[in-house]
Amino acid sequence: MNYRYIWKEIRHHRHRTLVNVLGIAVGIALFVSINAVSAAYQNAISLPFKNIGADIVVQRAEKRSLDAVQPPASMRGIRLPFSNQILSSQDMENLKTISGIDTMATSLLLWEFDQGGFKTIMGVDLTAPSLGPIKVKDWLAQGRFPEKTGEAVLEKHFAKFHQIKLGDTYRISGQSFTVVGLLEIKEGSQVASANIYLALADAQSLLVGSTRDINIAYLHMKDPAQIDKIKTEIAKILPGVTITSSDSFLELMGGMSQISGQFSLVVSLVALAGAIFLIIKTMIGNLVERSREIGILKAMGWTNSDVQKQLIGETFLQSIMGGFAGIVAGYLIAYLLGYLSIPIATPWELNLTPAFAKMAETSAKTIHLPVSFSAVLTAAALALSFFAGGLASYFMGRRMSKMKPADILRKL
Repeated sequence: MNYRYIWKEIRHHRHRTLVNVLGIAVGIALFVSINAVSAAYQNAISLPFKNIGADIVVQRAEKRSLDAVQPPASMRGIRLPFSNQILSSQDMENLKTISGIDTMATSLLLWEFDQGGFKTIMGVDLTAPSLGPIKVKDWLAQGRFPEKTGEAVLEKHFAKFHQIKLGDTYRISGQSFTVVGLLEIKEGSQVASANIYLALADAQSLLVGSTRDINIAYLHMKDPAQIDKIKTEIAKILPGVTITSSDSFLELMGGMSQISGQFSLVVSLVALAGAIFLIIKTMIGNLVERSREIGILKAMGWTNSDVQKQLIGETFLQSIMGGFAGIVAGYLIAYLLGYLSIPIATPWELNLTPAFAKMAETSAKTIHLPVSFSAVLTAAALALSFFAGGLASYFMGRRMSKMKPADILRKL
């Protein structure tokens, strides 16, 4: 194989080379961008659970929500949310009997209605540093997270609205807490977002009659592939509880998530197949134009194998150029699409604010697609570009083997 001849041929016929490279690049760019955006969409949906390190969240809804005849409880002061009633110590012991659970953390979510408005209070288990709402400490804008009782962290916008600064004293239901930190909730963190974060013991002291009560359990699995099996086991041993995972967000997204998950690969492969077809057609058309050149090479003693190797070398070099160009273009398109905001609906039981509360946030949050580089997707794109080059080389070789030097030179 004459590498200098390959390079000169590519440089000399710039238009032909550009058409072939662009054909491969377009197909690869479509393949990369569609799959990168699809993967980002799936990651965006599971982001609320990734941000708290949990695979499953277990809660128990208020019975009144299931029995409309029961009169509503008073909303004044500190109370439990409708979707987050107390999980008993027996409930927690039953959860510990499930072998597939790796680690577990708990919290106590409270609502407070007073003359100053509505607020959500999250009691955080400080003994589980890598699971549950304690992970919001990574988003501290100022100060630190509570290390002992009597300390509180406030969400930055909530603190600004109430003109509270770091070091101030903030009263909750008659108790005073020192504000030791301010944090800003990041995108996709609605599962753990609250106005105020306290040590779990402090939150329990706010609830009348509470000692060691909790109302949310966060579970991390040993094997995430067994999540459906474990959810079934939880439903059997804890009847009436609400079991939520990232699949719950997928169910709310409906057909859009199914299309994204099931058909993105098919669509991208169809687009790539169309590009490969055009490439093969273009290269075979170019082969007819080069018949004079091939006839002269064969007349000079080049065998079919020599000519075929030369054409394969040109094709693979174009495939490499088109593959890298397509990967760069594909990720660029995906990153640009990542700036678009998409709505992520929050399941009712995970929406921490009541729908009727003044200034309550909506249950549908908008987040940006978290597009990221994937070595596997890049390798697959390069493999497909080589496959396109190999396929084109095969058809060119078959066509070239039928070309006789005498027939070509007779037409000159």
